[in-house]
Amino acid sequence: MTHNPTPTSPLDSAQHLPTFAEIAGMIDHTVLAPNSRREVFVEACRFAVSNRCASVCICPFFVRDCAELLRGSGVKTCTVIGFPHGTAATAAKVAEAQIAMEDGAEEIDMVVNIAKVKDGDWDYVKADIAAVTAAVHAAACKVKVIFENCYLEREEKIRLCRICTELRCDWVKTSTGFGTGGATIEDLQLMKANIGPDVQIKAAGGIRTLDQLLEARAAGVTRVGCSRSKDVLAELHARLGG
Repeated sequence: MTHNPTPTSPLDSAQHLPTFAEIAGMIDHTVLAPNSRREVFVEACRFAVSNRCASVCICPFFVRDCAELLRGSGVKTCTVIGFPHGTAATAAKVAEAQIAMEDGAEEIDMVVNIAKVKDGDWDYVKADIAAVTAAVHAAACKVKVIFENCYLEREEKIRLCRICTELRCDWVKTSTGFGTGGATIEDLQLMKANIGPDVQIKAAGGIRTLDQLLEARAAGVTRVGCSRSKDVLAELHARLGG
């Protein structure tokens, strides 16, 4: 995500910065690399607990262990469904989500069927999102719907925002972090303009610095998927004079 602050930008002044708790509480601390070893997942849980992040977003196979490591901390267990291309059958996505929630996941980040979006098969796309959302909400959990905006046209993004609003999805999310691009301010502004008041926005992909996170926050984002959380929070700590 591009960032070009001016010398008078509020991002440069500690007095305008949110608190450490406010920023940490936006972060879904993310470990999704397919070659991550067990100790990386475990350390992610420890880091998120010590810094009071919103959640740890990890691969489905580690959900049970993650939920146990986070138990009683207030940090949520989050996982990804139909990841990263969204092309699994709807029934498989629903089953994957149900297994994850049985294992302790409280938040589910599902990928839309990108191929069906590109085909303009909106009935399929809506039914796919609806099935997962219904299963997640029936379990009193939350769903974030990943668009993978780098592959989409403006009108496709708008159509997805409207579908997710109609289905009462909890968040719309920009990216998986595995596509050809990540969150952009332009996309965040577009999404904000086309979702209902009960839908939130999660930015993911390319959020590597504190300034990028602050820009996303200013654009209306309430969650950020970040694998560089340590760097971001260390920068915030330094700016706050800690």
